[in-house]
Amino acid sequence: MSADDENRFRPKPGRIRSDAPRAGRPKSFLTQAKKIARQQRRTSPRVGFGTAVFTPAAPAGLHAVLSSGKGVKRGRGAVFVRSRNLGGGWQHRQPGARRVMVQQRYILRPGESRKAQSHLRYIQRDGTSRDGERGQLYSATEDRADGDAFLERGQDDRHQFRFIVSPEDGAELSDLTAYTRDLMSQMEGDLGTKLDWVAVNHYNTGHPHVHVIVRGKDELGEDLVINGDYIVHGVRERASALATLELGPVSEIEQTRKLTAEIDQDRFTRIDRTIVEEADARFLDLRHEPGEPKRQFERTLRLRRLAKLGRMGLATEHAPGVWELNERLEPTLRELGERGDIIRTMQKSLAADGLERDPLTFHIHNAVPAAPVTGRVLDKYLANELGDNLTVIVDGIDGRTHHISNIDPRQLEDARIGSVVEIGRAEAIARPSDRTIAAIAEDGIYRPSRHLEQARFEGRVPGGDYEGYVDAHVRRLEALRRVGIVEHIDADQWRIPADFENRAAAYDAGRNRQARVRILSALDLEKQIGADGATWLDQRLVSSETADIAQSGFGQQVRGAIDQRREHHIEHGDATRRQDGRVCYRRNLLATLREREVASVGTEMAASKALTFRAVSDGDTISGRFTGTVQLSSGKFAIVEKAHEFTLVPWRPVIDRQLGREVTGVVQGGSVSWQLGRQRGLGL
Repeated sequence: MSADDENRFRPKPGRIRSDAPRAGRPKSFLTQAKKIARQQRRTSPRVGFGTAVFTPAAPAGLHAVLSSGKGVKRGRGAVFVRSRNLGGGWQHRQPGARRVMVQQRYILRPGESRKAQSHLRYIQRDGTSRDGERGQLYSATEDRADGDAFLERGQDDRHQFRFIVSPEDGAELSDLTAYTRDLMSQMEGDLGTKLDWVAVNHYNTGHPHVHVIVRGKDELGEDLVINGDYIVHGVRERASALATLELGPVSEIEQTRKLTAEIDQDRFTRIDRTIVEEADARFLDLRHEPGEPKRQFERTLRLRRLAKLGRMGLATEHAPGVWELNERLEPTLRELGERGDIIRTMQKSLAADGLERDPLTFHIHNAVPAAPVTGRVLDKYLANELGDNLTVIVDGIDGRTHHISNIDPRQLEDARIGSVVEIGRAEAIARPSDRTIAAIAEDGIYRPSRHLEQARFEGRVPGGDYEGYVDAHVRRLEALRRVGIVEHIDADQWRIPADFENRAAAYDAGRNRQARVRILSALDLEKQIGADGATWLDQRLVSSETADIAQSGFGQQVRGAIDQRREHHIEHGDATRRQDGRVCYRRNLLATLREREVASVGTEMAASKALTFRAVSDGDTISGRFTGTVQLSSGKFAIVEKAHEFTLVPWRPVIDRQLGREVTGVVQGGSVSWQLGRQRGLGL
């Protein structure tokens, strides 16, 4: 190299690169576009014609929760490898793969409420196993897993995962338990951690399925955070691959048979999904006849399905092969499918009791019943099998069969199959704070300063926090002001209407969207007929109310049971029949029967407790430790124990919080006015 060559070299400085960390640099347009596309796939997982269907329970909330936290987001590597192998992501399903539906939900803080325990109990309920018996809980290593131990291990978990895995051809699988264990093993491999899970197989529907509950902790004790793409698509793909491995790919003949069977179904089908996706502004043009046999078959499917939709008023043919879809096509078909599932469930519940009812007498309540529904419980199950609230099927005394959803499981704890219940709207009961506000108000004006002065004078506020006590009443008034019940005049004046208590109670009742359940009798009709205590049938006998009892269905059975209960009382000397045919009952029949049963049961319990039983009467004061409850034909009773004796008193929900604690109360009119705490009392 010559000196001239060396002098010819000139440095060419480039742009100065940023010293900022890579994560802080602005992302390219292509990177941002790919991210948005991935998010769209997660929140809109529906796919094209002939692909598996996934129904997420709460995808948006799930992704928000699972994307937060300090845990490692697992499953991302499995998604990347799998999408590379398929050449187009999770939505490109392998030809002939078996369809599997996977539903998922997460529960935050499962240990802070009894709902996780209720859910575990209900997925193990009677009638869910292959032989109609109670469902059996199992795990990766145990055929009979301990549900209480599982819940105890997850007591402090941040969240819990729930899955329902439902293979379309689940009835053909040789062993659903082994299938589930293989699936969970593959998930552990994908996520790179051992999972703590339990599962129950269900055979009580047309498609056998499995409920899986997974703790929200990995093997290191850290929060288990799973990639959203893996939850939405990865689990389903793994489940589909396992079903395909055992049963083999779906043949063309089998696929043709399955799709043809969907033509006349009254629900939203795969054919409908394809029609909706292919329609342009709700118009679909199928005049062109393709030459390929497979495309010809798909066109025939669409045309035959459209003819069915036309008869249902959900599609209109403007010219041969040219159809316009009704704008309500999809929601209408989904509602019809859901209603059909409910009707089949109701018929199955009736058949289990050897009954048959006309479907025209079925009443499916979409909200809390406007009028109370009284009848016997035919069935109760999870309204959403991933959730916690219950659905109950009631054979009503009005001759109709009722389907009522979204009931708090705590309200149905004492309701067994055959129990008589009343379900309706929550009662409009004024709050103690509202009664206090009405009492303090003068000429329709409530003054916080006057309330504070009176509270200090009386000195009955627990803890002596008088300002906080009055502020709580002011916050209540502020809430009622926003709905137009009261008026805020100035800092020390509120205008209170004359019917304030009633309007405030009605507002509270309207906000409660869940039904209120009263257990009228934990016993079925047969047991009530010969019971020793005061039953629901006795209340009907004494009141002589039969106008609301139909002459058909369960109403007819109730009328017959009332007649048999009447004869029972005559035989046992609690009633007499006069010459004119009228029946006279013993004076205070209900109280007599109740006292008789309580005394009999109390004597029996005294032997096992090695304590003396003490009967109580109106006006008596009771005190002691609340140790539990006992269900009698006269109702539910609380057990209150002292050092050498115990007593049974009518139970009310408010006392449940005092289990194991000292309680004091006064028996009044067949109920108890409890004094809970040292300084304040609650009259119930």
